[in-house]
Amino acid sequence: MTDRPTQDAARGRPDDWSAPGAALVRSAPTDVVPALADLGRVHIMGIAGAGMSALARILLGRGIAVSGCEARDSLTVAALRAIGATVYLGHSPEHLRDADTFVYTTAISPKHREFAAARASGMPVLRRAAALASALEDRRCIAISGTHGKTTTTSLLTVGAQACGVDPSFAIGGNLYESGKNAHLGTGELAIVEADESDGSFLLTRPAAAIITNVEADHLENHGDLAGIFRAFEQFVDRIDHNGLLLSCADDAGARRVADYARRSGRRVLSYGESQDADVRVSDIVALPDAVEFRIDGPGLASRQVRVGALIGRHMALNAAAALAMAAELGLDVDIVIAAWSVFGGVRRRFESHGEAGGVRVFDDYAHHPTELAASLTAAKDAVGQGRLIAVFQPGTYSRTQTFATEFAEALAIADVAVVMDVFPAREEPIPGVTGATISDLIPLPSEQVVYEPRYAATPERIAALARPGDLVLTMGIGDVYLLCDDIRDACGRSTTAPAQA
Repeated sequence: MTDRPTQDAARGRPDDWSAPGAALVRSAPTDVVPALADLGRVHIMGIAGAGMSALARILLGRGIAVSGCEARDSLTVAALRAIGATVYLGHSPEHLRDADTFVYTTAISPKHREFAAARASGMPVLRRAAALASALEDRRCIAISGTHGKTTTTSLLTVGAQACGVDPSFAIGGNLYESGKNAHLGTGELAIVEADESDGSFLLTRPAAAIITNVEADHLENHGDLAGIFRAFEQFVDRIDHNGLLLSCADDAGARRVADYARRSGRRVLSYGESQDADVRVSDIVALPDAVEFRIDGPGLASRQVRVGALIGRHMALNAAAALAMAAELGLDVDIVIAAWSVFGGVRRRFESHGEAGGVRVFDDYAHHPTELAASLTAAKDAVGQGRLIAVFQPGTYSRTQTFATEFAEALAIADVAVVMDVFPAREEPIPGVTGATISDLIPLPSEQVVYEPRYAATPERIAALARPGDLVLTMGIGDVYLLCDDIRDACGRSTTAPAQA
């Protein structure tokens, strides 16, 4: 799956950590991927995160001793402990006493004392993707990347492969409802991985085949500008096996540009989408309240009708088409795959239902980019029926809020009522003057239909005061807004008075 360096090289530290934000701008292609046997005991900082918990599961399956730390207890922490991980609550350099390798993500500031202690110790300090590459070093990697749609596409391909009895290894940015897991070390040769472009870590994979769903401006704090993003995707293409395949969305201008580069570099390319010149054609898309249906025609697929349960919105048809085209490429029985998708349970934090109370339905979605917000809100509009759509958005990072404030505001105007929370900072320090109000002040809706609520704990009752029976509430963002969903639902159930506004 990756290039394997010597042990001495693996213990080198080529990065200049002294520079502010160095962890964010380091070049992923220069990261060293050690052999699995050289990892020793691995300590994972932020082990309950979606990507980190997936890594922990696969390392434990490989027989590697894993420890980690997390800010608070959770079901994920309990699950990791149950399968053998040692998980500490809170962060301390003392956690490193028995560790041989330290794993981090670029969401962690290099100034954090536990992170700093790991660097000072001289032990190998790996980003998550490098450790995952080590863990899957002997597998045939299928990598799914793109600005949007990675998790859903990876999940569909994984479920399809499992239905065909292949038992692939997989690492996904969300938990499958079918298994409740976001990762698994399979017995088969395939490894299906969600390849993250955000910090360039997808450049640590060596895919036998890959999917690019779309390419847009995002994570500019790491890539600098759109040109930097395209350079990263071109490097990703360079890492695909010369005899492998790139599947690229014909409906997306950015993906088309990368596909053209792939053809020039000698890779085999197939396109998919509604475009007339797509190799795999998608047509007759029907977005239903609880599924999406479409027709697909293409190599290895003939002409088939497809229904995918639990996916909401027209855009989901393209994700499914990519997964089905790759399934055909891998020689999977596409009829079995389609049958499995008809009862697909979905992926957590992808238009995930949190139930209904007081006649108000509550859903949550990971959408955090303007394009994603627009797609999710458009899909929710189709599902809301006679009620209103109340969007609750928690912006993620100050830099993204500042860069895309106007685009976020325009997307939120799709809703009938827009509630903007304060910024979830992730790794960033505040930018003076940048708050949730930076977005809410620009939303082109009547003022009574726009709310800025900076108090996290006050959000559920604020929503309950706005909501009416028949409304649909959709929370969105990369931060911890999803933790409020059950509280919002319960608050709506308790509310017996008519809303004062909106």
